[in-house]
Amino acid sequence: MSLRGYPDAAPLAGLAGGVLIGLAAALMLLALGRIAGVSGLAAKAVGLGGSGISRSGAWMFLIGLPLGALIVILVSGGIEASFASPPTLAIAGLAVGVGTRLGSGCTSGHGVCGVSRLSARSIVATLTFMATGIATVAVMNALGLEVL
Repeated sequence: MSLRGYPDAAPLAGLAGGVLIGLAAALMLLALGRIAGVSGLAAKAVGLGGSGISRSGAWMFLIGLPLGALIVILVSGGIEASFASPPTLAIAGLAVGVGTRLGSGCTSGHGVCGVSRLSARSIVATLTFMATGIATVAVMNALGLEVL
């Protein structure tokens, strides 16, 4: 994915996004004492989570995710992206949802917040989902299936 008209800006966009994610995670931890795990916040927003942030706070965080992306699109003049088919997205979403429940967290909770706190459980979880992602892409490439 690159910024429309600026193919060389992709690494800078990735760096800026990473800095913003880290800043958001640090602010949430410092201000609310809460890990910025998106799956836990989504569970809290729909009434499945138990502790931590209020339901309205969880909704504000979740609504801010697509709004932040919209701001980037408006400021940068758009982004070029390709998407999988709706059935593929649905299956992938279900697989991710099951994985976050089994792993007691998601990439933001374990990969961003947990690893930065040197949590052994989060390091193992992050290594597991990274290895699984790499293996999935390798298998799809070996089968001649298109990987986005």
